[in-house]
Amino acid sequence: MAMDPSQNPTSPFYLLPSDNPCQKLVNFKFDGNSTGDWKPSMLISLSAKNKLGFVDGSLIKPAVTSDLYLAWERCNNMIISWLLGVLEQDIARSVLYFSTTREIWLNLEERYGQSSCALLYSLQQALHEIKQDQDNILGFYTKIKMI
Repeated sequence: MAMDPSQNPTSPFYLLPSDNPCQKLVNFKFDGNSTGDWKPSMLISLSAKNKLGFVDGSLIKPAVTSDLYLAWERCNNMIISWLLGVLEQDIARSVLYFSTTREIWLNLEERYGQSSCALLYSLQQALHEIKQDQDNILGFYTKIKMI
């Protein structure tokens, strides 16, 4: 008999005993403006928890009759609760009724991941105007990377 995937620590369906719906995967809430920091931070956290497949679409929802369905549903709901916990309230409410982590992720990318020409121009201007001033190399590099 095959091992239950939710009991296998190498499975994406495995949840640690310390995993809970109120857990914060990143230290700041996504407010619609900081997608450049929030998205990579979330991807790193989800990767560390072996849950990227739920977000990137590589782990598709199994059929209700599948032995994996309940494990998938449990993990999907846990990840949704993690996402909702790190979204500003209005944004969280706007994605609350999506049923999969993937749907939420795609919706957030569609709404906040698009770059506009005006934003691109603004970033290019900021890069042209940046000065090292009294910063050491590390501080100056950090300024550039933040833009």
